[in-house]
Amino acid sequence: MGTETTVTYALSGGVAWLALNRPHKRNAIDATLLSELQAAVRRAQAEARALVIFGQGPCFSAGADLTEQSAREPMEVFHLSRTWHAAFSLLRHGRIPVIAALHGATIGGGLELAAACHIRIADESTFFALPEGTRGIYVGGGASVYVARLLGAARMADMMLTGRVLDAAAAERAGLVQYLVPKDEAKSKAGELAAKVLAMAPLTILGVLHALPRIQDMSEPDGLFVESLMVALCSTGPEAAARVAEFVAKRSAKVAPPDEAVRAAAQRL
Repeated sequence: MGTETTVTYALSGGVAWLALNRPHKRNAIDATLLSELQAAVRRAQAEARALVIFGQGPCFSAGADLTEQSAREPMEVFHLSRTWHAAFSLLRHGRIPVIAALHGATIGGGLELAAACHIRIADESTFFALPEGTRGIYVGGGASVYVARLLGAARMADMMLTGRVLDAAAAERAGLVQYLVPKDEAKSKAGELAAKVLAMAPLTILGVLHALPRIQDMSEPDGLFVESLMVALCSTGPEAAARVAEFVAKRSAKVAPPDEAVRAAAQRL
């Protein structure tokens, strides 16, 4: 592992593993951690093909370190918020897919960090909240965009106005996380998914990371136009030709139903 104080970094088989490493502070995000996170993400973008972020200790992250929240002028707070946005934008708009492996408290700024990732896995111990509202402040690390687009503005408003806490099962139903796994299995699931990402064609990853999010903000005709450009770019390269030929020759695996569907079907017989 790396020698950083608040963030550790390891590279294994093309996957970068980045850990929030302030377990005694429930991985609260302070200025140092934010700076080291940015440095580690830049390193991962340069040398890895997938990135997994997780938390050491009892939780993923309990949010911003409020001990740093001394009296500030509005301009100071504005620029601090923009610093968070810049850090998380490195994840969201970078070169490689980012997977968040979550457990325990994933609240406030910790939820904003998780929401900036592309795939979120929660183990059964994970819970989510946006307590800023009950503390007389407002989210500042990107939740108005990242969390609201996942949950919808109405659900996010409920969390902020009432202090509602979502458990892992409710978060999966609401679309906040894509995978729900047993306790302590989020990292292993992240490794499994990262291995699948490594097998993806680079141009397809480019489309998923950079075209797909932009299409969501476009009009229908513009979105469909960009989709056509993206499929033209991806489908005419040598890698696509080789993979399609493998499938046509029946040398590649067909799509199979998920294990859960197979078990459910078997129980109905």
